[in-house]
Amino acid sequence: METVCAIELRNITKRFGSVVANDGINLALNRGEILSLLGENGSGKTTLMNMLAGIYFPDEGEILVEGKPVSIRSPKDSFQYGIGMIHQHYKLVDVFTAAENIVLGLDEGGRLDIKAANAKVKEICDRYGFDIDPTQKIYDMSVSQKQTVEIVKVLYRGADILILDEPTAVLTPQETEKLFTVLRNMKADGKAIVIITHKLHEVMALSDKVAVLRKGKYIGTVKTSETNPQALTDMMVGHSVTLNIDRPKYDAPVPRLTLKGITCYDGEGVKRLDNVSFTALGGEILGIAGIAGSGQRELLEAIAGLHPVAEGSIQFTPEGKPASELVGKTPMQIKKAGVAMAFVPEDRLGMGLVGSMGMTDNMMLRSWRKGKGIFVNRKDPNELAMQVWKELEVVTPSTDFPVRRMSGGNVQKVLVGREIATAPSVLMTAYAVRGLDINTSYTIYNLLTKEKMQGSAVIYVGEDLDVLLELCDRILVLCGGKVSGIVDGRTTTKEEVGLLMTRVGGKEKAAHE
Repeated sequence: METVCAIELRNITKRFGSVVANDGINLALNRGEILSLLGENGSGKTTLMNMLAGIYFPDEGEILVEGKPVSIRSPKDSFQYGIGMIHQHYKLVDVFTAAENIVLGLDEGGRLDIKAANAKVKEICDRYGFDIDPTQKIYDMSVSQKQTVEIVKVLYRGADILILDEPTAVLTPQETEKLFTVLRNMKADGKAIVIITHKLHEVMALSDKVAVLRKGKYIGTVKTSETNPQALTDMMVGHSVTLNIDRPKYDAPVPRLTLKGITCYDGEGVKRLDNVSFTALGGEILGIAGIAGSGQRELLEAIAGLHPVAEGSIQFTPEGKPASELVGKTPMQIKKAGVAMAFVPEDRLGMGLVGSMGMTDNMMLRSWRKGKGIFVNRKDPNELAMQVWKELEVVTPSTDFPVRRMSGGNVQKVLVGREIATAPSVLMTAYAVRGLDINTSYTIYNLLTKEKMQGSAVIYVGEDLDVLLELCDRILVLCGGKVSGIVDGRTTTKEEVGLLMTRVGGKEKAAHE
């Protein structure tokens, strides 16, 4: 079968002030092909794809669709040329049904025939293997169903070139596999697909070719069958990177946090945590594994005083002091009781940072109460911002640049850097490396290990089982709000953890229980 070039980029350059986001990029994508776009955070991947989606317009260079030069000045132009982009953050109206969201904004000529729209949506779903009900409301859907609606939305508009930005960031392994099956069906149907991702094992499993960007420049395109994760990482970073997580043993771990029979309910009265008991030790990383929505978030929020606890006790034992009870205390009281807790939540801009503020001001959120008198001390936060900027290599023009205008990975670096800098006795992180490139992920793993070796109790909620098995000393598995097992990170297997994730009351193999 002859290859047909669906889209070609020639010498594409895009600047934002003094920052060159894309520098003379040349790239081609064929029909019936899945291309992975790889690069570190801030390397210009999303910016490049946003020019195909009509969100930005290139300063230099040209875009060719089917061999003809085109001008894409708006998302409407983009759809006209059959290009559809599925963004990281979904753009859906919660109170509408799937079908209503899909046809929203389309000029259907005359009145909307919702019955016909439902039928067309169902036809697209059946053709590619999607699993959604056109009449279901968005607020009743899981994350993967919302993503499905976004994909069907662009297919409904006739897109045959699809761009997916971090499509698996919030999906479980099972949902990811479902998505990959659908993408392979589309590829077989002659669609051209680009996925922006950081997960190298997914790149190897799904794509035909991999294009690599580094600091806004195009490094090259390789066939997936002719490369490996190590070679791709070296291309992305520009030098050899060790893909090994160091896991030293702390001499004498001591109990820092003891949970007994913790039970929590959500606002609807649904039980989210059911009789959860465990001990987190200073000098270890305790991994929390589980399918999305198994109670991981509620567990961390309950410890941090952000979620009400219905039953049970949470005892915190500081160095050389008696234990104190945390249940019933506010986050501020927990802090005053001497509990140095750093909490990196999964919702970076919603709960962690203020998007309109720069790095310095976001650092100050952690320390503003230390200011004397009416003036807030800006010196310490500014020093901390500079330190995080340098050590974690945050890509930003200055420490006053609004964080919401940074790439997702750089936002995460600011948040994790700020929390670790408080030198906590208990450090809790939820999906600390979600959306981070491989190089930065390893920097964060090393920072967490450093905290552990200084005697902190590190609680790490993660979704990548390979990382949990390499990084953590023990792994607690949650299933439906219950603890289904606590296993030794050094001796357990991926299969054992996977089984515990899907059934409650598995045989408990506790290392320090």
